[in-house]
Amino acid sequence: MNRDEMRSRALLAEDAWEVLVVGGGATGLGVAVDAASRGYRTLLLEARDFAHGTSSRSTKLIHGGVRYLQQGNVMLVLEALKERALLRRNASHLVRDLPFVVPSYDWWEGPFYGIGLKIYDLLGGKHGFGRSRILTREETVERIPTLETEGLRGGVIYRDGQFDDARLAIDLAKTAALQGAVLLNYFPVRDLLHERGLVRGVVAEDGETAERFEVRARVVVNATGPFADTIRRRDDPGAPPIVRPSQGVHLVLDESFLPEGHAILLPSTDDGRVLFLIPWNHRTLVGTTETPVKGPSEEPRPFPEEVEFLLAHANRYLRREAAADDVRSAFAGLRPLVDTRGVATGSLSRDHSVHIARSGLVTVVGGKWTTYRRMAEDAVDAAIAVGELAPVPCGTSDLAVHGQDEDADRFGELAVYGASAPRLAAMIEEDARLAEPIHPDLPVPLVRIVWAVRQEMARSVEDCLSRRTRALLLDAAASVEAAPRVASTLAREFGRNAAWERGQVEAFRRLAERYRVR
Repeated sequence: MNRDEMRSRALLAEDAWEVLVVGGGATGLGVAVDAASRGYRTLLLEARDFAHGTSSRSTKLIHGGVRYLQQGNVMLVLEALKERALLRRNASHLVRDLPFVVPSYDWWEGPFYGIGLKIYDLLGGKHGFGRSRILTREETVERIPTLETEGLRGGVIYRDGQFDDARLAIDLAKTAALQGAVLLNYFPVRDLLHERGLVRGVVAEDGETAERFEVRARVVVNATGPFADTIRRRDDPGAPPIVRPSQGVHLVLDESFLPEGHAILLPSTDDGRVLFLIPWNHRTLVGTTETPVKGPSEEPRPFPEEVEFLLAHANRYLRREAAADDVRSAFAGLRPLVDTRGVATGSLSRDHSVHIARSGLVTVVGGKWTTYRRMAEDAVDAAIAVGELAPVPCGTSDLAVHGQDEDADRFGELAVYGASAPRLAAMIEEDARLAEPIHPDLPVPLVRIVWAVRQEMARSVEDCLSRRTRALLLDAAASVEAAPRVASTLAREFGRNAAWERGQVEAFRRLAERYRVR
């Protein structure tokens, strides 16, 4: 993908677009893939970078949702388990099985959780990732050697899916592009265009040049997640809110707290939810919280009480206690929960909703990464009706995501690129310096930075270190130390001067401070 080429295609188009998607997170990218694969002329505009918000700050799980089963939302679990299987098949270079252990410390916990997870197995049916079973105390410790053993009676093991959210977002963008869609990052929508009371396009601004353009479309899909109500009020200033943002925070600890192999599900928190400790990229990921917030922000920050909450609950199950000094990075994302008056966000499910305004603006909110494809299908079905487009059935359940490779692990550290990995390896063969890591504590070779600029529309040090690679999430301090080398690489690729480099480094340093725990 090349932004200059995409920009030219977007602005030189003679006819109105059939589907214009606002928002480049999981939902918006899914809508673009769906609409383009059905043959509709599709344009996606993202105000920041692809997956800049919540879609790059998830728990990194593709799962049916044990929590939703606990809530009694069987239909959501069934849908998610089906979508989980489709994602493992269509994006196997990014989605893999991960065994979870639920430790038991009271006599009733093993049988109780065992029965619940057997129901989870049954709901998965042919889409299951493997059968759950009860573990002895010795088997539990063998799988989780860092687990607190005092009072431990055993556990239950089950399987779910793990993935890299930001990498999947980029591959969805590439999939949409391969299907003929045009996608632009750093292209915010400033207003909606109306004709006889109907939304018929947008006023968009190139964030890099500040130029504004009118872009016409048969139908506009609002897929801006926590910001959905902001777009809706540009259509109707009196529109009642349909989103209740909720903040989810994750902590990243050293691998020594949970070695690779198995994750831990903590079955009951003080506020009645579940937490996860997950091995991810040679780190330990702990999350998440469920904190109501008044409104959306582009760069949410963990509250001190959320950090304390996560550490306190994790330490109940870990033999060695983690302290704030052990946190390599802490990040927050906002969930666009569908508004249900009088219900606490902690008890809301991840059902999605498609809303059609009187103006024809289509808004899709709610949901989660696992069900992004189904959300997109429902949104495009609505867009077809609103835009009076020739109906074409959805075919994304059988559409491979860009990079799909069933044996991607053979590419080692480049496995997340799947079928594209040989091209990165060829770049290293031509220039051995590209194999050098950007920092001793970050498993990120320089080739990934160059590839991000040339092939994935990365425009800044933040794009490269936060989303094209996960350096910022893996280690905020190390990523700051790596920033000058990354900025220098980008400057050469873009033909920028030393002042631009310094500005990039300083901007990233300020951002990274928000990911550090004091």
